[in-house]
Amino acid sequence: MCFFLYFCALKCKKRFVMQISHIEHIGIAVKRLEDAIPYYENILGMKCYSIEEVADQKVKTAFFMVGQTKIELLEPTSEESTIAAFIEKRGEGIHHIAFCVDNAENALNEMGEKGVRLIDKAPRAGAEGLMIGFLHPKSTGGVLTELCENPNK
Repeated sequence: MCFFLYFCALKCKKRFVMQISHIEHIGIAVKRLEDAIPYYENILGMKCYSIEEVADQKVKTAFFMVGQTKIELLEPTSEESTIAAFIEKRGEGIHHIAFCVDNAENALNEMGEKGVRLIDKAPRAGAEGLMIGFLHPKSTGGVLTELCENPNK
């Protein structure tokens, strides 16, 4: 009887509907954009195409394209920024990976239903006009994961 109930529970669960189309970007925490950008431009030969401040996240970003994927440099603009805390604790380096999804709100809801610990229960505005939401690294194998939706597509 227990096996039957377990089997029925598996069959009744929602199917995985979130579709990841590509890696949107890789976020890299840096102390100063002015010090980090020359490496990407002069050594790696990339071109910084955008610098933007996201005031509510207390961060300034710089973007580079590598094929379809972006590199996002993140400079804290305040001591209270999560990026400042990350750099203080771990030093400069890879901060997160971001995946592009069709609907950030549905994706966050689905992850929550699947037991993934959410940093953001609802999407919020991010750089480049994206709607974003983060998944806690304690639920994602130690990797801070961002889900991004481009509302203009």
